[in-house]
Amino acid sequence: MQNSNKILQAFGIPYSALLSVIFGLFLVSFPIGIYVVFESEIGGDINFEYPLTHLEIFDGTELYQVPFDVNIGDAFVILWSFYAVLFVIATLGPKYGFLKSLSSIISFGKYDDEPNYMIGVIKWFSILIFISILINFVQEQFDIVTTPPFIENNLTQFFYVTLAPLLEEFGFRLILIGLPLFALYSNKSSAKYFIKCLWNPSNLDLKNPRKAIFLIIFVGILFGFAHIAFGDSWSEGKFAQAAISGIILGWAYIRYGFVAALLIHWATNYFVFSYANFISQLNLVSIDDAFSHSLMSSLELLFLVSGALSIIILFVSRFYSKKVPDLEI
Repeated sequence: MQNSNKILQAFGIPYSALLSVIFGLFLVSFPIGIYVVFESEIGGDINFEYPLTHLEIFDGTELYQVPFDVNIGDAFVILWSFYAVLFVIATLGPKYGFLKSLSSIISFGKYDDEPNYMIGVIKWFSILIFISILINFVQEQFDIVTTPPFIENNLTQFFYVTLAPLLEEFGFRLILIGLPLFALYSNKSSAKYFIKCLWNPSNLDLKNPRKAIFLIIFVGILFGFAHIAFGDSWSEGKFAQAAISGIILGWAYIRYGFVAALLIHWATNYFVFSYANFISQLNLVSIDDAFSHSLMSSLELLFLVSGALSIIILFVSRFYSKKVPDLEI
């Protein structure tokens, strides 16, 4: 146990430094996103005043191109505000604040991330990025290329990737995982308990988690399939990345709740594209070229290191917890 504490404490300062840097990057992405949408030329021939009902997501519905006094800018601000509120919630709770949790990691080598959502969000986002890059590297050795769907306008693309986490987490996590978990594991039937368990499934008695694990994997595979199955979707190379991401998001949902799962998904979409679009507008290059910029490469390297370190800490913690049952992690 002493050896394990020494090992975990040795990682404390560098790991906390990485978490702090990523937290700062998350925070800065909020004003960057606002700048990109309202102060840059991201849309080219359209801007933030573009009518919301003119978007392709309404095509084929009765709302398509209906006169409606809401534009992309209004909808973006609503989404932005919603994510900002969740970001603050994750930073402050559910039990301890982000800084206090970092102090526990540095001083005592305690990596328990349940007292603070943000620690779990950054850790599992980094692991998600690490595994996604690894999958991409392996697929490239077999000439499997991952090609994103074509969206002509960068402004509408940024809006779509900002909206997607909310819609997809509601559908794939709350509906496809939350509801079945409640049906399988609940021992009460009150509305308050139902909402509480849907918001955070850890409130359920999951002592026999096999069904929950199967559900996470099954929904993760569905999540991967959904990214390649429709008209203007990703190429087939996206399936493995999206499926693994869906499994990680499902695990995060069960362990931490809806806030953490949604923010991890937010980070893969809004956070990444806010920086990419900022670079694109600042350097007058395409969004594809922006992803090849040195800043994006540096961010990728940062997440690789953070993801690798997070995985190492997980394995060390689990290894010693099996040897010493009362080890606190």
